[in-house]
Amino acid sequence: MLVREVMTAPAITVRRTDPVRQAIRVLYSHDITAAPVVDDSDRLVGVVSELDLLRGEFEPDPRATARPVPAAHEPPPRRVMEVMTRDVLTVTETTDVTTVINLMVGKRIKSLPVLRGEVIVGVVSRRDLMAMLARPDDELRLAVVAALHEQYPFGPSWDVAVHNGVAELSGPPHEHADRIADVLARTVPGIVRVRHLRRT
Repeated sequence: MLVREVMTAPAITVRRTDPVRQAIRVLYSHDITAAPVVDDSDRLVGVVSELDLLRGEFEPDPRATARPVPAAHEPPPRRVMEVMTRDVLTVTETTDVTTVINLMVGKRIKSLPVLRGEVIVGVVSRRDLMAMLARPDDELRLAVVAALHEQYPFGPSWDVAVHNGVAELSGPPHEHADRIADVLARTVPGIVRVRHLRRT
């Protein structure tokens, strides 16, 4: 499965000069945990997360302790550029989803900006991947049948079943047609593997 088949597009972005509180409202209103940060030319310059934005926004509450609360030494951050992460991992629309998962696990991140050249075209997140895996098998089966019918209308006839995201295509052996059907079935978001069964 490729990133373009699971990503959220267009990407919700914030500007590096945006006030921190404005960026907080953007993430909260769109129910996302991070957003790409762009400059005045819409080029990617960083990523800002919920944790980045929470930094310095709260002061200790004097009611929580009997000791005097020390005064803050520095004012809280005012602009996104003060809290964002500048080293950004990105992927492209044709990156394999397995690569995305390895990056997320290895770097402990929840989302990645998707670039086409220097243009941000989307974001792929853990939630996007979970949404694909959560699709019911019946829905996936109908989508595979539709993809085969629309994209390969003169191909052989396959019986299609889907079990836990694995598409099973049953039909007479035909190596070339099977390869095409395999590719088409994999374009359905939520299909994780394709198996070919032979009719007897």
